[in-house]
Formats: sequence, C-alpha cells, structure tokens
Amino acid sequence: MSEAAHPAEALVRAVRAAGVRDERLLGAVRAMPRAAFVPTGHRADAHRDIPLPIGHGQVTTQPSLSAMMIDGLALSGDEHVLEIGTGLGFQTALLAALAADVVTVELRPDLAEQARRNLAGQGLRNVELRIGDGSGGVPERAPYDAVVVSAAFPEVPAPLVAQLRPGGRLVQPVGPGGREQVVSFLRTARGLEPRRMLTPACFVRLRGRYGFDS
Repeated sequence: MSEAAHPAEALVRAVRAAGVRDERLLGAVRAMPRAAFVPTGHRADAHRDIPLPIGHGQVTTQPSLSAMMIDGLALSGDEHVLEIGTGLGFQTALLAALAADVVTVELRPDLAEQARRNLAGQGLRNVELRIGDGSGGVPERAPYDAVVVSAAFPEVPAPLVAQLRPGGRLVQPVGPGGREQVVSFLRTARGLEPRRMLTPACFVRLRGRYGFDS
C-alpha cells in the first residue's frame, strides 16, 4: 500500500530503522494517528520522525525513540504499566494499544488536559491519567509489570523501583538531563539490574520530590 494511503508508513520505516522488530509495536505506530497528539500548528510534520514543541520549553519525544523505549519493556499485552511524563499522550496511546492498562502521570496540568482530550478522541479507555509529581510513582496502583520514565535522572528513583513487581521491566533515560543513556532494567530478587543500553538521547530533567528540585 502506498505511503499516501498510509501516511504513517514513514514513521514505521523510521522505527524499523531504529532496530524495532516487534510487529505489534510497529502496527500500533502505523494505526495511531500522531497528528491527533501534536499541537495544531505542527500537524503537517506529525509523520516526520522528529520532536515537536509542546510548550514550557519542551518537545514531544521523537517517535522512533518512544518506540525503542516501549520495545525495551517487552510488552506482551496483559501488563499493568506506569508511565512518568505523559506529554500530549502519543507514547501513552502506543502503550495503551500494547498493554492491558496504563497509569500515566504528567506534572503540568495544561499538558495533562490536552493529553486527556487527545486520548479520549481516540477512544482509549484503558488509561488513567494523573496530574502531579511522577517521581514518586502512583503507589496505590502498584505493583506494575512495566514502568517507563520519559525524563532524565542520574538514577532510578527508589519509589519507582519499589512499585515494580519482581520480574518487571523499567526503562529510563539515565543522566543529568540533556545528555543521557536510555537503559532498560529488570527487577530481580537482588533489586533493579541494568540489562541493556537502548540508545543515547536528550531528555528534560525529571522534576519532583525524588528527582531534581523544581
């Protein structure tokens, strides 16, 4: 089928080029309209594999980077997932398509409300969106099978480790903010163990009680 018939095919190619081979994830990228999750003035660029501005000096995560992070969670379809950093909800939507349910936390109320509308517009009903400090997770909804953190900190915050079930996976950019290594971890009997460096990246800092001071 032509790219004109499937405008998301350029994103699918970019995700494949980043090393993602999970057909469920590739299908989610193809099916989820990124244009519904970016500001109106940037919708013409929605099918380009680039970050797009969302205000507050922030940008969306590049789609291929989001896909690599989700791929690091190795989702099979029945997971209870925690996402820290909702943004405008595109990564959240991909997670919702691949897992049983998603709890997502966004620090900025205006972004959270936009994300809520975006997710509702796609009929996604397996997402619980919270507004607030995500660095401490959402303990009342733990334990989680998988956790993804879309902001940088030099270590994984202890509450997020505690809320991850044994055998669960966590992906986080590890670094000071602006120059990170995105790492996948596994919760074992010995604690949280790094398994693989997924990619270098640049992320905003994780803000909150267990992150950088606001």
